[in-house]
Amino acid sequence: MFSDKEINYLKSQRLARIATVSGNLQPDVAPVGLEFDGESFYIGGLQQTKTFKYENVAAGNSKVALAIDDWESIDPWKPRGIKIHGDAEIVERPGTQGPAPYLKVKPLRVWSWGIERKVFENGKPVISRKAAGD
Repeated sequence: MFSDKEINYLKSQRLARIATVSGNLQPDVAPVGLEFDGESFYIGGLQQTKTFKYENVAAGNSKVALAIDDWESIDPWKPRGIKIHGDAEIVERPGTQGPAPYLKVKPLRVWSWGIERKVFENGKPVISRKAAGD
């Protein structure tokens, strides 16, 4: 689902934001550390089982969004990033937080900017869009 440049970018990033939603439809966004194995993302955390992100996924609300972004340069302004819509599940694994429960996020749709091409061409933003199976 990801190009080589996108994979290299994702593997170079350690921080992201994850959005989940509760059973009463309350959205929650949280800054998180992440690991990426080339296909899926793994989100750990301190006291993971007490977080909204964990509780929301554990309650069956598996739809999540991730945002991984930064600035390649501020002057000139060169933002870059990847936004992901995906499904999350809880898995036990030995990750950066040690053996613990992690959220495993499988990407379903991906938006990417400033990684493979300039973010602006002819004054217009260039955003790549992909879906699973593309």
